[in-house]
Amino acid sequence: MNAPDTGLAPQSFKSDIKPVWCPGCGDFSVLAAITRALAMLGLRPEEVAIVSGIGCSSRIPAYTTCYGFHGVHGRALPAATGLKIARPELTVIVAGGDGDGYSIGGNHFLHACRRNVDLTYLVMDNHVYGMTKGQPSPTTEPGWSSKLAPGGTGVREFHPLVVALASGANFIARGFSGDPNGCARLIAEAVRHPGFSFVEILSPCVTFRPDQRAWKDLVRPAPVEPTDDPARAARRLMTDDGFNLGILYKGRRAPYAPAREPRTALAELAKEFAL
Repeated sequence: MNAPDTGLAPQSFKSDIKPVWCPGCGDFSVLAAITRALAMLGLRPEEVAIVSGIGCSSRIPAYTTCYGFHGVHGRALPAATGLKIARPELTVIVAGGDGDGYSIGGNHFLHACRRNVDLTYLVMDNHVYGMTKGQPSPTTEPGWSSKLAPGGTGVREFHPLVVALASGANFIARGFSGDPNGCARLIAEAVRHPGFSFVEILSPCVTFRPDQRAWKDLVRPAPVEPTDDPARAARRLMTDDGFNLGILYKGRRAPYAPAREPRTALAELAKEFAL
């Protein structure tokens, strides 16, 4: 289905607030990808709500002209779920990071995948807590040594795409902030796909993980076409090294659609409480 031509350019979705990310942060490119995707989809700012939690990437709602909700740490997904169910006509996008999404927000991540509400979750993964001075995050490699974790954590890293598939996400993809046009196409596809769409975006932290500049030489297009077979997707994701880009799974589950009762006028509701 072709998107309606609203005539809006990506710049129409950017607010006048200047981002405060570190120079060179991958999140600048992710913001550009989001605005390009919204223009590609033919949407208008008032038709979109962007919800976030806490962290560097969670600043994104303030940098757009869409409706925005900046929530508390780890709670972006339940807020977005409630919003989408209450206002199904809105395009709801959730922006977060690996700490916000997989640590304190990990349980919400599981159940958002399971519920399969029609929204899109973008996680900017840099394998570190960038806003709070470089602590290891759930996706940090066990041997990464830093001032806050000398010698590394020794703890196996979290595998979000595998967990998302097992929990019921209906669309799973991975992008790289160094390719904003490719990310824009992935985000647009994720929004179009019905149900819960999850896009991991590798977004290097140049301040606390300068070694991640090497990611640009490691990422490559996934060597296989997207599949709608969960078993086949599971085999691929379990052997994935974290640098295959593109759509990795497109499921066929019907999105969660709660029964909507006719709205009752306020005066009628008041009668039930009259003494």
